[in-house]
Amino acid sequence: MAVLTLPAEIPRARRRLFGRSLPLKAKIGVVIIAIFIFLAIFGPYLAPFDPSAINPAQDIPLAPNTVHLLGTTTFGQDVLSQLLVGIRATVLIGLTTGVIATFLSVVIGVSAGFLGGFADELLSLLSNSFLVLPALPLLVVILGYLPQSGNLVTAFVLSSLGWPWGARVIRAQTMSLRARDYIGSSRETGERTWRIIFFEILPNEVSLIAASFVGTVLYAVLTSVALTFLGLGDLTSWSLGSMLYWVQNQNALILGAWWWFLPPGLCVAVLGMGLVLLNFGLDELGNPRLRNVGQQRKIGGQSWRPADPTPVLRDGQGDSRQLVTAPAPSLAATEGDGRRREPDAAFLTNPESTRGGGRP
Repeated sequence: MAVLTLPAEIPRARRRLFGRSLPLKAKIGVVIIAIFIFLAIFGPYLAPFDPSAINPAQDIPLAPNTVHLLGTTTFGQDVLSQLLVGIRATVLIGLTTGVIATFLSVVIGVSAGFLGGFADELLSLLSNSFLVLPALPLLVVILGYLPQSGNLVTAFVLSSLGWPWGARVIRAQTMSLRARDYIGSSRETGERTWRIIFFEILPNEVSLIAASFVGTVLYAVLTSVALTFLGLGDLTSWSLGSMLYWVQNQNALILGAWWWFLPPGLCVAVLGMGLVLLNFGLDELGNPRLRNVGQQRKIGGQSWRPADPTPVLRDGQGDSRQLVTAPAPSLAATEGDGRRREPDAAFLTNPESTRGGGRP
């Protein structure tokens, strides 16, 4: 009996299908990033103390206790409060850089790949010029001339140097899509260029753009933390990079204050891991070859991938069953006289019956 699907249930069914098809690594990455976004939004309100409050009577860092769950710094500042406040600045820099750089990548990459000709040459020259620039030394020089300029300036500087890689990839994909038949049909029917780009090109590049955005956010988070750790970022506000800077500046490692440097370091590592897992998951979701290779099925108690030899079950002695592998027999073969014949039933039930002179 066929079951009719109501039009109102179609979007819900598509969301369920998308959730089931999302790789496990992408789901783990989404959960990690969602936790950090939650802490970035509500972290400053959950901080138990003022992260900059100093205790004049204290001159050594205190280990975690019931009052300070993650201990204190040398000046009596609460590490947990610094962590909850600092996550917001780091996540904000990453997301701001990702949005700006991805927007530039999409605009320049799609324009160069779709328009072609002189526009492609000019935009490709611009992308290649930014690609050959040494990013880290240039960031050090620019931020050195803009001390204590704030996180927004850091995000703009990172965005100006983080868009060329995504633009090159999107340009190549756009050039491939431009040669498809449906794009030619749209042109022949008189569709405008902007309509072809927004309704024919961009929907087929969603996974690529999403992967480029996640990769740019990862680049921005790690680079901003590294620059602030070197003292080139904004040290007037709390971030994961500024926490690590003061850890190094006040010799927390020598003092053995593991509760001071371990939480921000782990946060940077876990956030980076979540972004990497999400990036790999999106790449696997948008690439059918990676998606099929990643699938496994349980056959005979063993895990099999689509690339493995075809499993064939045969009866052993008694009631036990043994799993063997053999090339999959064709469903129809050809005799010498050109007539088609059906596969041998004995081969399908017992492959060993064909050995020793049997028909293959």
